Amino acid sequence: MANRAKIIAEIGWNHMGDMNLAKKMIDSAKECGADYAKFQTWSVKNLKLGPWDQDGRREIYEKAELTIDKHKELKSYCDNVGIKFLTSVFNKNDIPMIKELGCDEIKIPSTEAPNYDLLKECLKIFSHVYISTGGMTELESWSIKGVLNKYDRDSFTVLHCVSLYPCPIEKANLTRMHYLSDKFGFNFGFSDHTQGTWAACAAIAKDAEVIEKHFTIDNNLPGRDNKFACTPVELKEICEFRDVYAKMVSDYRPCRYDEEIGIEEYRGRWG
Repeated sequence: MANRAKIIAEIGWNHMGDMNLAKKMIDSAKECGADYAKFQTWSVKNLKLGPWDQDGRREIYEKAELTIDKHKELKSYCDNVGIKFLTSVFNKNDIPMIKELGCDEIKIPSTEAPNYDLLKECLKIFSHVYISTGGMTELESWSIKGVLNKYDRDSFTVLHCVSLYPCPIEKANLTRMHYLSDKFGFNFGFSDHTQGTWAACAAIAKDAEVIEKHFTIDNNLPGRDNKFACTPVELKEICEFRDVYAKMVSDYRPCRYDEEIGIEEYRGRWG
């Protein structure tokens, strides 16, 4: 019997530092039926030199950075609304602050999954770790398996992910979820970068335990992610499908229901 999939609304930095907007997104994610409102934790002071210094991304990172006080504000708001707060961590120096918020779960984004020091520190400190695998080579997958084998399987979920923004539907590669499960023994989910609801719903029907979906309340808001993120209408559709699908697979029976007794009387009635 399949479990009811957890739905993570990946708000990320779609709020662009506007706390009122971030709270509106939290409210909407809750109303749609999501289990988590997820953000991203970084400190621009830790950002190395790179192409983001020439293309304007550093300025965006500075604007969207969540300070300790903003983290506390959003965590408290999620608690009051009744949705779980979750964030992605890029540097293990930020782990103590996240733990001090009262978080017992954490997300490691695709870019940092092969950072084994970060991975091991999160597994040691948090009760559950979500790990995205976008852009990873098979060799890196085997290396991560070597780390994860030392921990209780139920303490982490590995998310299949294609690191294209947005991801064309024909490259969703959902069969890789079962590859992660069958070959590596991981509990699996899907971090969905496609547009629309089809891939997420299909992943739920393929028994994904977790669906992460980029989320916004308005595709016209500034920022790349806002342009392809799912809207409240789409997120609600995914959550409703999740709930209906859970009902459809909740009662496995090898034989008929009592209500079907008597249908055999109609056999052969047409000669």
